[in-house]
Amino acid sequence: MPAEPPAAVDGPPAARAAAARVRATLDGVFEAVAQVRDAAGRCLDDVRRAGRDPVRADLAALRPLLFARLGPLICGLGFIAAPELLADAAWYLEWWQTGPAGRPSQLLRDLDPESSVLADYTRWEWFTGPADGAERTVCGPYVDYLCSDEYVLTLSAPVLVGGTFAGVAAADVYARTFEHEIVPALREIPAPAFVVNAPGRVMASNTATWPPGAVYRGAPGFASRPCGDLSLSVVTAS
Repeated sequence: MPAEPPAAVDGPPAARAAAARVRATLDGVFEAVAQVRDAAGRCLDDVRRAGRDPVRADLAALRPLLFARLGPLICGLGFIAAPELLADAAWYLEWWQTGPAGRPSQLLRDLDPESSVLADYTRWEWFTGPADGAERTVCGPYVDYLCSDEYVLTLSAPVLVGGTFAGVAAADVYARTFEHEIVPALREIPAPAFVVNAPGRVMASNTATWPPGAVYRGAPGFASRPCGDLSLSVVTAS
């Protein structure tokens, strides 16, 4: 586990503003994730009440919502089914991305668990966090080999039906887009500053000493400020 850095009790106003910017940016993404979570839960519950098992076609009802919430910040959005949830697919993603022409494009992958290593999405942090009970998980930055082959952040939340875990609602944000949103606020801090996630991975930075992707394990002369209730912090040189 990474060393716990000292917490910044007050800190400069610019650091507080940067932490607020991170929280506001990702809270907006989590709003979309919550909408998908609720819509998927209602869809699956309706099927359960009808006395049958859900199938892939049932999840098409989510598409108008997914299309509406894709945009400049959210580049991928959808529902990822728990294994064996659907009667006609062992594993399945109702996942849509912003295509090259700006129109929604469905992710089509080989999800046969007997033939594809990529199919085992249950090992990814964005799935294991919600499956283990986390209400909001922030994963990344990482190279998303499953969906886009791009450097992304994935935000996710559990979908429950009748109190039972049914899958994950999630959204992708390109790492470069997140940096574009956050770096201006970090540049207002008159000292080296960067955003880290819970494992200590740097997500955005105002200094080449701590570039995105670097691992921060705590360092003398640095202090951290939590970004609200997110598992992220703004770290600044004191």
